[in-house]
Amino acid sequence: MKASVQQLVVAINQCRICAKHFEHDPNPIVQLNSNASILIAGQAPGRIVHDTGVPFNDLSGDRLREWMGVSKTVFYDAKKIAILPMGFCYPGRGKQGDLPPRKECAAEWRQQVLDAVPNIKLMLLIGDYAIKWHLGVDRKRNLTETVKACKSYSPGVIPLPHPSPRNNIWLKKNAWFEADAVPDLRNRVSKALG
Repeated sequence: MKASVQQLVVAINQCRICAKHFEHDPNPIVQLNSNASILIAGQAPGRIVHDTGVPFNDLSGDRLREWMGVSKTVFYDAKKIAILPMGFCYPGRGKQGDLPPRKECAAEWRQQVLDAVPNIKLMLLIGDYAIKWHLGVDRKRNLTETVKACKSYSPGVIPLPHPSPRNNIWLKKNAWFEADAVPDLRNRVSKALG
């Protein structure tokens, strides 16, 4: 029998499968509702999100909301937008920034959650980890080529770079993204929200 979104959220909040890999207590961060029409497939919460328990409650979130053309009120309305990172917990810090999302999370939970949110019209794939999982062999040679080819994927999928300030150099080198891809993204978000 398929679990409901509410049952999954309770189970996810109690999940500790990665606890032994962290120097901090796990704090799974998701935003789910079976009525959501947009799903944001992110990477993993950062330190600020871990501390506040609010997804995309940082500079990355500010940029993502700007790209999407939505207010915080709309963004944090779970009946409209679901947020499902590849790893639900902050993975910790490495030498070059945050560590990658733990793989156990997607293996344990991802398909169950996707099956429990049947009304998704648009999926935003944020960064390489989400793109690799969701697009698999259909992704292009690298992130830039995959994002450039966004219109070649189903109308319900948009691959995106991570909105982190750490990607400012990528955004400067790829000015086409904010000139061409962002207006298309806003249009598709608006349609999905109805």
